[in-house]
Amino acid sequence: MLELRHLRTLTALRETGSVSLAAKRVHLTQSALSHQIKALQDYYQLPLIQRQGHAIQLTDAGKRLVRLAEKVIMEVQAAERDLARLSQRTTGNLRIALECHTCFDWLMPIMDTFREHWPEVELDLVSGFHADPIKLLKQGEADIVIGSENKLQRGLVHHPLFRFEILAVLAPGHELGKKRVLDVVDFTNITLITYPVPEERIDLISKVLMPAGIPWQRRTAELTVAILQLVASRRGIAALPNWGIKSYVDHDYIIARRIGVNGLWSDLFVTARKEIASLPYFQDFLTTSRNQCFATLEGIIPLE
Repeated sequence: MLELRHLRTLTALRETGSVSLAAKRVHLTQSALSHQIKALQDYYQLPLIQRQGHAIQLTDAGKRLVRLAEKVIMEVQAAERDLARLSQRTTGNLRIALECHTCFDWLMPIMDTFREHWPEVELDLVSGFHADPIKLLKQGEADIVIGSENKLQRGLVHHPLFRFEILAVLAPGHELGKKRVLDVVDFTNITLITYPVPEERIDLISKVLMPAGIPWQRRTAELTVAILQLVASRRGIAALPNWGIKSYVDHDYIIARRIGVNGLWSDLFVTARKEIASLPYFQDFLTTSRNQCFATLEGIIPLE
């Protein structure tokens, strides 16, 4: 009765806490995923999940199967890597350019895991800020770009990673901190502290302020910690991914507020040249990235 697809479904339910989001993760409809779970529950005569409104939690029986899934799926992936080594090219380079520089925190552990999986592959980061990281791919100066770009371009393949919310970051005690949700007018003439990238790549500016005709001032810093220090010292406010600031919010170093009633959301993709995207070690990098991100980052949701 128990199949690998069931284990992947249960893992997705654990990581997303939602039937609809888990269904997207494993490329099923909600009804198909619900049918899977019902069949398992009927077979074992035990509930595997408990519903709490739109959210779900695993029962003890569900958690036991997830512990099994963690072992089995890891072994399956290891076997697939071994088979790829026997049949395909397994040496090369993966040079990664980042558009989203808050990605460093979660990317470094993924790179460590990847190096254990593929010691034959040279994995490296393309240093510095890049006005047009996709151009690096076309020029052969990078093999992977992690960023928001997903426009169709010849010779490039975009793989979705996840969707995440961008929050306004304020100093504790900031006047705007009295509000739970910030409106566009709240940003009028505010000093925004951002990375030194073009304005069209900053979602708060391109998606919120510019369309509304809201004036702003801007100050830049290259490091996330420097941006947060400037915010904490009341030099301005920032807009950063929810997962990139969580530890600082938890320690009351800064506070965060939603931007707009529905929030300001952005999508993250892994882009590669077609000849790279077909290689087994790139596919494993993609799988490892998705698995670790959904297992460790809070508040992200799957992309189609």
